[in-house]
Amino acid sequence: MAEKEKESDSNLSVEDGGDLFEGSVDRTEDVKAAETTTTPTPAPPKTAEVPDGGLDAWLQVLGAFVIMVATWGLVNSFGIYQTYYETDMLQSSTSSDISWIGSLQGALLMMGGLASGPLFDAGHFRALTVAGLFLVLFGLFMTSLCTTYWQVLLAQGVCVGFGCGLLFLPSAAILSQYFARRRALALGLQSVGSPLGGIVFPIVFSRLQPQIGFGWATRVIAFILLGLAVVPLILMRPRVAPPKQKRAFVDASALRDSRFIAFTAAGVFAFMGLYVPFFYIQLYSLHYGVVPASLAAYLVTLLNTGSVFGRILPNFAADYLGSMNMLAATTLGASILAFGWFGVRDLGGTVVFALLFGFFNGGVTSLPPSAIVTLTPDMSRLGTRMGMVFAVAGIAILVGTPIAGAILKDVEDDAAWKGLIAFSAATLLIGGVGYSVTQILHLRDLRKKAAE
Repeated sequence: MAEKEKESDSNLSVEDGGDLFEGSVDRTEDVKAAETTTTPTPAPPKTAEVPDGGLDAWLQVLGAFVIMVATWGLVNSFGIYQTYYETDMLQSSTSSDISWIGSLQGALLMMGGLASGPLFDAGHFRALTVAGLFLVLFGLFMTSLCTTYWQVLLAQGVCVGFGCGLLFLPSAAILSQYFARRRALALGLQSVGSPLGGIVFPIVFSRLQPQIGFGWATRVIAFILLGLAVVPLILMRPRVAPPKQKRAFVDASALRDSRFIAFTAAGVFAFMGLYVPFFYIQLYSLHYGVVPASLAAYLVTLLNTGSVFGRILPNFAADYLGSMNMLAATTLGASILAFGWFGVRDLGGTVVFALLFGFFNGGVTSLPPSAIVTLTPDMSRLGTRMGMVFAVAGIAILVGTPIAGAILKDVEDDAAWKGLIAFSAATLLIGGVGYSVTQILHLRDLRKKAAE
């Protein structure tokens, strides 16, 4: 009886909340929506059965944290490689050509979810983890031996990217089996591994490359990840048995859900412009003489430092204000910061921009998994829906930074730099508006259900 009264109170709060940032669904309501689904698939565990803490649950967060270091940590570090390739190893290649390497890596990380999501739902988490870690490590060791553009594209872009794609989505989805009310916080803590890798790896590479060369500097990063790989292999394991029926790689019901379509479309624009500063802030600062060449590499580190806090604080707030609300707010915040990049011409402004943009970037990249949960009535299809969203977002990452590179063309052209910044800011603005529309549609759907 108390549980029904609580649900009734929650529904009333949704009906009373007219503003976009009121009446948001908390994590408890997410789980209740899953409990009341009428689909014939096995129902997910009730809230009371989800540990929502305890040693095993937090060990999963630790393992997922390491996977984020090995996946997004590498993607967030590509700015240091972009500059090295343009100024040294691949001078004959254009800025746009080189950015295809990093964008392909990030795109495959996201698009890999189209395969790893259904495979996770089918119970193949262990195989995905082993295969993904192997491909990431193998790709890095092969990158250390590369001397030509096509070799780097295959090793660092394709091999590492595909390995990341097998790892990322399952590491996020498994936390939903261990957390309900504190799901967003758990996902936020897990995602801190991404900026941490983005802080450490550029420093390691920039310090070691002049002393021991490109090959061994890259191998050192690979050996670090080899040691860390033990953590997820030992600690991580699914808590819920997979359903007996096979899952399709696409959830057809999602294509008839206006909320899901709006969310996916918003993600395309948001991720298209999100990583432009990560790839180009170092070159931008060198062009305008903002920092000496010896310190330029640390700008990527500052972006990732800001991202650490952006992955914790917005996710903590999301457990109370709603993941979709926070995702819309951080995406719009990133857009405002990107527009502010137009006026950055000195060291102080660059440092402030890097820290603040990194903060909002952290929210944009870490909040989607918990936001997708609110749009998924059947938790047994969560991996599939995540895979669908991430696959489309991966295409946006694939083309986003190369488009920015094509706009830039000549790093000495001030007008081209303005075009690059405008592209990043405008796409983020459209993405933020799209997430706001998704939340409006979500609240409208909740009101309809409450009225029935």
